[in-house]
Amino acid sequence: MAAPPTDLPGTGAPRPALAPLLALGALVALVLVAGSGGYGYHRDELYFLAAGRHLAWAYADQGPLTPLVARAADAVAPGSLVALRLPSALMAGTTVALTGLIAAELGGRRRAQLIAATCAAVASVVLIVGHLLSTATFDLMAWTAVTWLVARALRTGAGAPWLAAGVVAGLALLDKPLIAFLLVALGVGIAAAGPRELLRRPAPWAGAAIALVLWSPWLIWQAGHGWPQLDVSSSIASGGSSSSQPRWALLPFQLLLVSPVLAPVWIAGLVDLARRPELRPHRLFAVAWVVLAVVFLATGGKPYYLAGMFGVLLAAGALRADAWLDHGARRVRAGLLAVAVVLSAVVSVTLALPVLPARDAGVVIAMNGDIGETIGWPALARTVAGVYRDTPGAPVILTSNYGEAGAIDRYGPALGLPAAFSGHNAFHEWGPPPDRPSPVITVGFSAARLRADFTGCRVAARIDNAAGVDNDERGEPVDRCAGTRAPWSRLWPGLRRLG
Repeated sequence: MAAPPTDLPGTGAPRPALAPLLALGALVALVLVAGSGGYGYHRDELYFLAAGRHLAWAYADQGPLTPLVARAADAVAPGSLVALRLPSALMAGTTVALTGLIAAELGGRRRAQLIAATCAAVASVVLIVGHLLSTATFDLMAWTAVTWLVARALRTGAGAPWLAAGVVAGLALLDKPLIAFLLVALGVGIAAAGPRELLRRPAPWAGAAIALVLWSPWLIWQAGHGWPQLDVSSSIASGGSSSSQPRWALLPFQLLLVSPVLAPVWIAGLVDLARRPELRPHRLFAVAWVVLAVVFLATGGKPYYLAGMFGVLLAAGALRADAWLDHGARRVRAGLLAVAVVLSAVVSVTLALPVLPARDAGVVIAMNGDIGETIGWPALARTVAGVYRDTPGAPVILTSNYGEAGAIDRYGPALGLPAAFSGHNAFHEWGPPPDRPSPVITVGFSAARLRADFTGCRVAARIDNAAGVDNDERGEPVDRCAGTRAPWSRLWPGLRRLG
């Protein structure tokens, strides 16, 4: 039989199981660090490293936070994947611990807190975003932190958690604007489900004001550059991103982002937040989830955009799971839960981390395309270098996307390559090549596009990787062109691509 809860003096709330929650978070971080050196850079990581060398208050497709982290990590340990990905591992471990703390705020005793944190620890989405440096990693942790702070504010009635939530949200907004949807959805939840007296208190509004002030440099930059983030979002909604999915896939994907066998936990949490009398003060979270689901369905958001709500849903579901373990055949039920956790852990680790040889990772890549995007970048740079050496006249290197440009910037200096140019996202902001006649080496462009802007183009090589992995770059052409049909300054606006 489970031990009775230990209440915090004067609150009636179970005491947070800090030591085991922190230990579980640390274990997740250690697992991620252990797997962080496998395969190679992701295309986004190469992009963040390049953006870190061009620090700004904002970029066309993101805020400054992740490029700043990339620059700091590369300054401390140049070229180290482990150092680059360490912040992500720490953020993922923090997400795990925070999920358990949310369960405590909802009234969950020690076992419920550990169930919630364990479900988060084996969730595919936590391990996938925790393996790579990405804007999604801090975003996931920030959503979980904000929901914990709001749950704490609802329990204690204190104003400080609202202010802290504003700080966390403001920093997250300097990473990516997604958490703004959470703040609006929570506001709708308060208005629709209560407690509505919060709308008359200064602390929630002060927290929102703090977030807005912290976000203001990004807003000012976007306004001054024509709001390119809106174009990026439109491109994602229309399928322009490699990780875009059909709109109908958003809800079914939610069953996979934690684990199919643990989906009953978060689904029970959603239902209980909406219906259970004991959780009535927290019903706003259920309303917020519905609002977010509707908004992301309508706008074509990626399936993982809802992942930040899993912390509070798993926490609420863990309360139900904890009670379920105390009834019926207890050992059988405990065994079923343990099997579900172990099975989820095995599948999630296999999907998220480079545990298989690259040649044997085809099935994994089919389910998690990000793994495939960590393979082959050194080979791409070597292929371009071979064409460059055979092309007289100091050719310009132009790539079709930021991953290719980032790979040439990362591996090119050792191969004698100059910096690459690209019209993709922030690379376009960093300017065109000089207006001088020269040959051009292009990577990943269609023949039709080359005919429109360049002269004398011939395929000189094709991208491949030694592992034979069928990723987005394999088979892409490397063309050698005699020159451009117009000066670069005239071509450059038409080469811009957002998404």
